[in-house]
Amino acid sequence: MYAWLQATLILAVVVALHVPLGDYMAKALDGGPHRRAERVLYKVCGVDPDREQDWRHYLFALLAFSLMSIAALFALFTLQGRLPWSTGHEGMPWRLALHTAVSFTTNTSWQNYAGESTTGHLAVMAGLGVQAFASAAVGICAALALIRGLVRRDTAQLGNFWVDLNRTIFRVILPLSIVSGIILIALGVPQNLGGAHTVTTVAGGQQTLLGGPVGSWEPLKLMSGDGGGVFNASSAHPFENPSAYTNAIEIVLMLLIPTAFIRTYGRMIGSLRQSWTLLAVVGILFGLLLAAGSLAQNAHSGTVTAAVGGQYEGTETRVGIPGSTLFGVAATGSADGAANSAYDSFSSFGGGVLLSAMMLGEIAPGGTGSGLYGLVIAVMIAVFIGGLMVGRTPEYLRKRIGFPEMRYVVLYALVAPTAILGCSALAVALGQGQSSMGNPGPHGLTELVYAYTSNVNSNGSAMAGFNGATDFHNLLMSAAMLIGRYVPMVFLLALAGRLARQQPGVVTVGTLQARGVNFIALATGAALILALLNFLPALSLGPLAEGLL
Repeated sequence: MYAWLQATLILAVVVALHVPLGDYMAKALDGGPHRRAERVLYKVCGVDPDREQDWRHYLFALLAFSLMSIAALFALFTLQGRLPWSTGHEGMPWRLALHTAVSFTTNTSWQNYAGESTTGHLAVMAGLGVQAFASAAVGICAALALIRGLVRRDTAQLGNFWVDLNRTIFRVILPLSIVSGIILIALGVPQNLGGAHTVTTVAGGQQTLLGGPVGSWEPLKLMSGDGGGVFNASSAHPFENPSAYTNAIEIVLMLLIPTAFIRTYGRMIGSLRQSWTLLAVVGILFGLLLAAGSLAQNAHSGTVTAAVGGQYEGTETRVGIPGSTLFGVAATGSADGAANSAYDSFSSFGGGVLLSAMMLGEIAPGGTGSGLYGLVIAVMIAVFIGGLMVGRTPEYLRKRIGFPEMRYVVLYALVAPTAILGCSALAVALGQGQSSMGNPGPHGLTELVYAYTSNVNSNGSAMAGFNGATDFHNLLMSAAMLIGRYVPMVFLLALAGRLARQQPGVVTVGTLQARGVNFIALATGAALILALLNFLPALSLGPLAEGLL
């Protein structure tokens, strides 16, 4: 009962906040005059903010910015030992530096290193912190381009990437980060630039405690979908997540922007009914995941779990099973790699739930921007299937979804499963997967598949039993993250460009209406069936096989 009361309260807060925040985001991001400070920034950067771009130029700007970000992060990590505020840390080896640069630029935040033992204050603030803003903004930019493709007609223009990037960072993410950072610091999250402190423990031993700019980092890692921790234990560390109150706030922050952006979508397309329809789909998917995870974690499948009342191994006693399960489902469902417990210690079925949340395409509610456009892709598939089933015209928001459009939709949908299963198979075929597994049998396979699902789908969470800190995995994971992040954006922006050139169709009695209970059920079923068709064999050999042994 406590678990469901906690979940209900937190989700009610998210739903209540998503209305004003979504409305504000629509006003801040879509049109309107440029502010004076913004015009100065555009002039310094040589950007014409009033010149719009077609999908090819928009994509080129997005990829160029991401490439420059990877190069800047790579240089910062390799030269860290020669820079101030390194707190005694040397530069990273180039393979690890490349992996980390790609990871945070793609909004994945998979860390093949222990945070407090590898990165100094400058790397956290000027490197990881900046990219937490920027990588989240890139996802929102791609979503804005798709929305414009749906609402505009007979044009090739999708907006200006640099304007969208600037407005997302400075009008949305930065103000929210300041407010939520102050709240977390007030609740006990430390914020300083000091070095390590050696203290004497109760038992008389010596322990080194590290501080750092934790309070300013936490909102970034949670709201941006980044998820990387200042400390290796992430939100299981008491400095990042001191109490049950901060735990609840961190869950809200992970879900807030992805959920609010659904409201923004409804405002921008001029149909709040459509936003409530999508929110209902997200709510059903999230509820199913949470129910399955809670049942799995509270199941008494052995002598020890029966004695203690659930799967307490690897769970922080400060938040218990309910807080850990809700946090885990929120993190994997929102493309955020944060963790307040050991995911590798979840029950076999519980870990399978977290894996399934990512395999859905992280659309419940998904990442910042990426969750919205992934959800719209699932809706387009539902529209097309529904139209074929009942003999009605496959249209969405008065735009025809024909063969050319479905070609891009299908290519988008195939990228993630192909990359996940292909990289996992390659690692096993070359023997690198087995050598990195911390456990034999089905659980080891779950660890491997979880790792590459997390990388391709820009999540970043990990099962700690898997050792990804090898040259092979650093390079293969870098490729997986780049493919999983940017190849879908190519098809997405191409689709947006094609839709923008269409003239809107006329709504008739033969047009399939993308709303109502029946359509919500159809869209939810399409998302579930796509995930099951792609990943059921892998799930059967991993968490399902382990749970049935």
